Amino acid sequence: MKIAVFTKNRVNPAYGAARLGAERAAAQLGAQVVHFVPEAADDAVEQSAMLERAVAERFDAIAIATTHPTQLNAAIREVNAAAIPLVGFISRSTEGAWDSFIGSDDYALGGALADYLFARMAGAGDIVIVEASAHATTSIDRARGFRDAAAKHPAIRIVGGCYGAYQYEAARVAMTQLLEETASVDAVLAANDVMALGALAALDAAGRKALVVGVNAIPDAIAAIKRGTLLASTDFNAMNLGAIAAECAIRRARGETVPREIMLPTEIVDSRNVSAWDRPYAARSCMEWNTALQTGEK
Repeated sequence: MKIAVFTKNRVNPAYGAARLGAERAAAQLGAQVVHFVPEAADDAVEQSAMLERAVAERFDAIAIATTHPTQLNAAIREVNAAAIPLVGFISRSTEGAWDSFIGSDDYALGGALADYLFARMAGAGDIVIVEASAHATTSIDRARGFRDAAAKHPAIRIVGGCYGAYQYEAARVAMTQLLEETASVDAVLAANDVMALGALAALDAAGRKALVVGVNAIPDAIAAIKRGTLLASTDFNAMNLGAIAAECAIRRARGETVPREIMLPTEIVDSRNVSAWDRPYAARSCMEWNTALQTGEK
């Protein structure tokens, strides 16, 4: 059996982890994974063309983290017309018949991370929010969680925000400009670790200090937590999501019934528990299928 696994880019380490997770799950089930990754990061046009190619090549199943909530809809309809099992993971699309979706609650994640940060600010201070883009569904929900949490704290002020495209350099540049325009920044809520690290680089270059948190618990973020430069991350575990999505797609292709949705739990990672994540992706384990069903089946 051969399945197609679609991720958004090769620049975000979390997607490399998702590909590794998919390969591990497929190997355990005697299946083969073929990866489809746009050459241009997050390119919906290129991903759509790749999806059409996978349909033409008649893969047994498809697992996809979509680059855009609407721009792949036509290609998704082609997958449905070909009756190829289709599993989404990490990010959602607005149309199509999906056999399952594997993700985490981004809104709850954002609220919990913000509450954690505000507790360490004693409930007062000036914050900025670094989002991915105006159409990245995971970032939209996390930022909504950030803002709703801030609304519960009268002494927390959102003094600015910027977009970092879920990439280090874009976030560094955007944060550099924001710092030039914003006198007071006590903390930064970033929608992923790569952008959090870009924000830290901009703060360092400007000679300024702030508490910074991110999402994904990537190895570079874990190293930054150990150094004391990054306050915390959240284990939005892309490797687990990729593994469970691949297994779900394989099981569906074999005719099994699968849950319509599996939402995996997340955990805040800071100096108190960082040792549990202090290893490269290759040395991290993947969640088992039965564990995923017990903790996240909807």
